Amino acid sequence: MINKYIPEIKNGTSQNFFLMAGPCAIEGEEIALRIAEKIVTITDKLNIPYIFKGSYRKANRSRLDSFMGIGDEKALKILEKVGKTFGVPTVTDIHESHEAAMAAAYVDVLQIPAFLCRQTDLLVAAAKTNKVVNVKKGQFLSAGSMKFAVDKIVESGNEKVFLTDRGNTFGYQDLIVDYRGIPEMRAFNVPTVMDCTHSLQQPNQTSGVTGGKPALIETIAKAAIAVGADGLFIETHPDPANAKSDGANMLHLDLLEGLMEKLVRVRQAIL
Repeated sequence: MINKYIPEIKNGTSQNFFLMAGPCAIEGEEIALRIAEKIVTITDKLNIPYIFKGSYRKANRSRLDSFMGIGDEKALKILEKVGKTFGVPTVTDIHESHEAAMAAAYVDVLQIPAFLCRQTDLLVAAAKTNKVVNVKKGQFLSAGSMKFAVDKIVESGNEKVFLTDRGNTFGYQDLIVDYRGIPEMRAFNVPTVMDCTHSLQQPNQTSGVTGGKPALIETIAKAAIAVGADGLFIETHPDPANAKSDGANMLHLDLLEGLMEKLVRVRQAIL
């Protein structure tokens, strides 16, 4: 399903960016379908290729009492249902090598979290599923160093790779985005994505709950499109304040359509 537009993006012929969007975590079937339906309506209207995003399990939590998921199989089946219901590809993240084959049975794209982007066994296991592999750039790495993540996947027999920037560590509790990284990673001949929500996180808060600056999502997204990003990654929710994970840096779902309309105009202006 996703293969129909990967070549267009990779060869630079796509007339629009693509969007990876959805809730941080799969909280339940009803809300996942509701979010997907809203985004599909928007992306169909604006001719934006769309991949539904949802984590079936959250492994990288600050506190032991943080929400981690509703159950692996249950969440993965919801992702599968979203894909089949709306005819869109789906993406979820994996954290250990043994999860690759399990998740690949339900989704189209396997995502490697930023803090695991150097884990060779994990990258190779994801590559061997022959699914698209979206690798998030570590907050601690340069854009240029992501070439080695791409090489690990390609040399394992899979050329379907995305790279996603999500900012760089700036002190202990903030991130900044170096937009030079977008063209640098695109030079590896892979679609390059900007994570517009996680790049605005304020991690390592003393409360153990990550903060964020969602008011700047539009700024991050506009700049990414302006420098040539192939895709955008945005976590969105109809009630971010009560989302079970990462609500502090999510985009309110009601704001997505207006933002996408602006970004389509930016994209058209630079073509």
